[in-house]
Amino acid sequence: MPLRSSASLPSDQPPLDTRYQVETPEGIDLHLRPAGLVPRALAFAIDLAIRGLILGVTFIVLGLLGQFGMGLGTILLFLVTWWYMVLFEVLNQGRSPGKQMFGLRVVHDDGTPIGWAASLTRNLLRFVDLLPFGYTLGILSCLNHPAFKRLGDIAAGTLVVYRDAPLSKPQLPEVEPLPAPFPLTLNEQRALLGFAERGEQLSAARRAELATLLAEPLQVPAEQAEPQLNGIARGLLGSAP
Repeated sequence: MPLRSSASLPSDQPPLDTRYQVETPEGIDLHLRPAGLVPRALAFAIDLAIRGLILGVTFIVLGLLGQFGMGLGTILLFLVTWWYMVLFEVLNQGRSPGKQMFGLRVVHDDGTPIGWAASLTRNLLRFVDLLPFGYTLGILSCLNHPAFKRLGDIAAGTLVVYRDAPLSKPQLPEVEPLPAPFPLTLNEQRALLGFAERGEQLSAARRAELATLLAEPLQVPAEQAEPQLNGIARGLLGSAP
């Protein structure tokens, strides 16, 4: 059977994508990356192992106290089972130790930090995701939801996303800042800064070629193009070497 060509697909069919776009009250579009089943399961397994270690060590110590220790152990079991995830999610920017290891965090559907009510809801409903055994309902929900939500996330209005790494300040060549010979447009400033930031990634011949093209409208001599362009770029940022 011949494959259907892409031209026969409906023109209004949205492309496959794992991005989740939300708009803030300020009108800013945020592009979140929902985490799939595998990284979420691995993060949960790590948290489960940590909780097991905490309970195991504590029960050994409390066992030395007899029935009083066992009573304290029961209280501890309740707290670790139901509050471990909630406390980390609310007090640690949506990150439990397992999620932090995999670069994940829990947020509201609108991208805002998770609060107490939403965290309690999503974690109390884990017993529903566990049914009938081994997180069956939770797995089926993740696999069928476009944002990989389990039932607890759907009820709480939450989303597990990848935490984007903070942007690092671009490194410019260590040269003396120079003023531009005349006011530059925004696109001209971007072109100069892009050349200076990515210069080390280019070959010497390519840098010389681009520097010559950029230097011509700035009336910079071709033989001095590269250092002067770097100097003007640093001057645009107002930074000294």
